[in-house]
Amino acid sequence: MNITEVKIFPRAAAEGEDQKLKAYASITFDESFVVWGLKVIDGKNGLFVVMPSRKLSDGTFKDIAHPLNNETRGQIEKLVLDKYSNITQGSEERAQ
Repeated sequence: MNITEVKIFPRAAAEGEDQKLKAYASITFDESFVVWGLKVIDGKNGLFVVMPSRKLSDGTFKDIAHPLNNETRGQIEKLVLDKYSNITQGSEERAQ
């Protein structure tokens, strides 16, 4: 399966709010299957992508959808972060 589309939805944090969540994302496979709810997070070691998840009653999170191997995870993360970078760099250039 090929990733045929990546959409990024930047998120502006409210004043005083934790700004680790930078954006939501969706990815489309082969122009026929979409996965919503990916997140771009700013962590201690830089940006990374979190797969869609839901909170369980014990307070832990369980992935709803996730890649089955590191190669696919790496491909998803690269495409999402590249698209996020392109969008945010464009915003910064317009603000200057």
